[in-house]
Order: sequence, then C-alpha cells, then structure tokens
Amino acid sequence: MGIILTETAAREIKTIIEQQELDASKVRLRVGVKGGGCSGFSYLLDLTENQRDTDEAFDLHGVTVICDPKSLLYLSGTTIDFRDELQGRGFVFNNPNATTTCGCGSSFQA
Repeated sequence: MGIILTETAAREIKTIIEQQELDASKVRLRVGVKGGGCSGFSYLLDLTENQRDTDEAFDLHGVTVICDPKSLLYLSGTTIDFRDELQGRGFVFNNPNATTTCGCGSSFQA
C-alpha cells in the first residue's frame, strides 16, 4: 500500500506550485520521515524536481508523490489531507503505523 493524497491536499499542492511559479510537469511532492520531533520521527514534505531511481512514485489527483523506500516503511497507508479551519491551516497526516503522535501532529512514533 502506498501513500494517499486527498483531493483537497492535491489542490493545495497545485496552488503552491502555481504561486511559486514552478514547472508543474517537473515538480514532485517528496514525502518522507526524518529522525526528530516530539515523538521520534518528523514528517517531511518538499517540492522537488529531483527524483531518485529508488523512489516510489504515485500519481494522485494530478500530483506526482515520491517517497524513498525507507520512509515508505513508516508511511505506507498514510493519508495526507489539507485542513483550513479556525484552529489553523496546514497538511494533516493520518498514519496507521504511528503508535504515538505528538499534540502538534507533525511527529510520531512507530
């Protein structure tokens, strides 16, 4: 199972690409994890034109999402959504592999 990007999140990514005047045909959304954060791992979202041979790629609602194999072990089945609410706006990760998440929602433990 891969990574799931909601239509709302895909729309926001496309808006950011447009606002930053990036080449939509070349830009990829890199999703990953790195050590750190309140709970052990932090989520990583980055717009990049660099795709490695080892990256897994998913075409989701017109956005190409790439993820390295190591991060995919922790992110398989994760849904990335975008929320714009009174409490704030930003990307939200729903990770079924996380055993603990922090209050800010940007880090987790697996």
